[in-house]
Amino acid sequence: MTIEEIQTIISQINDSDIREVELDYQDLHLYLNKNKQSHHRNQDNDPVVQVETPKVQPAAVATPTDEQTVTPVTEQADNDETIKAPLVGVIYLQASPDKPAYKQVGDHVEKGDVVCVIEAMKMMTEIKSQVTGTLSKVLVENEEVVEYDQPLFKVTP
Repeated sequence: MTIEEIQTIISQINDSDIREVELDYQDLHLYLNKNKQSHHRNQDNDPVVQVETPKVQPAAVATPTDEQTVTPVTEQADNDETIKAPLVGVIYLQASPDKPAYKQVGDHVEKGDVVCVIEAMKMMTEIKSQVTGTLSKVLVENEEVVEYDQPLFKVTP
């Protein structure tokens, strides 16, 4: 199953009244849940990540490469640089719930600093800054589902 097919399923579920769906296809297990509370567990008795965000819009999908930790950066008219998501997944702004955020507004960011982690298919990918400057804005919430190329942070060089 391709990322495009998964995004189509997510979009169709978001546009429907369906609250929960579970799909097993070949070696893929997909569980989507729009409920606030869920106690669903997979075959290993691990909690399953649930989708608790507003409608997820399908986005363009890039072919994964060996450079997945490289974060695209584009210049803005206000001279801020935008750090964007290089893949679809759940974003974590801190290493664990009891740890501080990797970076907060006002923090100095060096090129190569880890600014967040994105989890996709149980794999954690460190997202590193490609610019040095001051973090001026965080554009996402912790544990939010992010799309490919979605703006995550603004950095003033």
